[in-house]
Amino acid sequence: MRSSPTILHLDMDAFYAAVEQASKPSLRGKAVVVGGLGPRGVVATASYEARVFGVHSAMPMGQARRLAPHAAYLVPRFAFYRSISEQVMGLLRDLSPLVEPLSLDEAFVDLEAGGAAWDEGSARLAGAKLRADIRAVTGLTGSVGLAASKMLAKIASEQAKPDGLVLIEPGTERALLGPLPVRTLPGVGPATGDHLRRAGIHTVEELAEAGEDELVRLLGKAHGHALYAMALARDERSVVAERETKSVSVEDTYDVDIHDRVRVGTEVRRLADRCVRRLRGAGLSGRTIVLKVRRYDFSTLTRSETLRGPTDDPAVIREAAARLLESVDTTGGVRLLGVGVSGLAAYTQEDLFAQAAGVDEDVLAEEPEAAPAQERQAPAERRWSAGHDVRHAAHGHGWVQGSGLGRVTVRFETPDSGPGRVKTFRIDDPDLEPAEPLPLVARRPGRSERAEAGGVGSAGP
Repeated sequence: MRSSPTILHLDMDAFYAAVEQASKPSLRGKAVVVGGLGPRGVVATASYEARVFGVHSAMPMGQARRLAPHAAYLVPRFAFYRSISEQVMGLLRDLSPLVEPLSLDEAFVDLEAGGAAWDEGSARLAGAKLRADIRAVTGLTGSVGLAASKMLAKIASEQAKPDGLVLIEPGTERALLGPLPVRTLPGVGPATGDHLRRAGIHTVEELAEAGEDELVRLLGKAHGHALYAMALARDERSVVAERETKSVSVEDTYDVDIHDRVRVGTEVRRLADRCVRRLRGAGLSGRTIVLKVRRYDFSTLTRSETLRGPTDDPAVIREAAARLLESVDTTGGVRLLGVGVSGLAAYTQEDLFAQAAGVDEDVLAEEPEAAPAQERQAPAERRWSAGHDVRHAAHGHGWVQGSGLGRVTVRFETPDSGPGRVKTFRIDDPDLEPAEPLPLVARRPGRSERAEAGGVGSAGP
């Protein structure tokens, strides 16, 4: 681990929801929830105003609506989010050639590699300048963590949220980590956290006190060694420059073997949805669906199916994973399940029904909620998704507030206007057409302007 806090972790604040608020003046300061609006929909991101009511990512959309019925519920615009992400990643690459994106809204940066920082003072200045640049270029806010390792930088950015900067001074790492819950450390998910809790280990300090031998006994050799090192604030991982992703996958290990075939199917569908969220977060789609099953006797089986084209459609991936499960004997129990996608391609918006006819509503993104059957059969250009952009021949640019019963309601406003007027039209109104999103900020400032902004903001929180 290095001696200066020159590893930076950036995490954009409530990214999808913040983009929607920035592009829709009437939603600024309001509760906004982005995700799938169908009966199986889940929350992708909630604004901080919505989080006050308990809404959070990965929550079923029905539960979110019960907690915050007054919030604005919008379908994601992934292509637009990706364009904003590219602007942010460009600013990071201005700082260093070593940028490691984790998703559309999160990345590590090695400030030493680009000469942007070499000690605590210069690192703080670089972090403050980055935050000012992001606001100038996108109108959005990001939280920055600075530390001597990737693990600590990520913990620092979490503490900085929202819209802040936290620097962990070298030598203070153990004191900072000690009282934190074990779930703070990377690699400690719900199952591992519960296992440690049953062993009486709740905090990072208790983890370190347990000792390496005890952690190896509890968690196995590899996991035990790694977790003990992290509890001592040891993390030697380097920032790895952007590289080609070969696959995206998720898996869960179960403390008790699953014997019920229906439960196994439910878990596979849930994993498929999680895999799609990770796939879309990386702006990717893929052709090959992979199912991994580890049985009660520790034998591991993998099955795969290659589609005719890349997809990020949850319904298609769920159905493929379910078909693969049909060929696997789960008699005796299952201890691990995983779903992955390979054969990756850059994200492209595709027809919801391109690879599966009559599929269920997308858990993340596509159909207006509760649209009547005759509307669901309308041409794709007449699927008015809540939050998506439109243009009217007489009223100009706006966005869809909702649709149903043959009508679509539109609010006419732009990122640089005030809150706009609301009007309702027939869904087949010839003057109403889908539109491309308008930019959040008119132009990117030059380097001298960004440097000046960084100087002003360098004493940030």
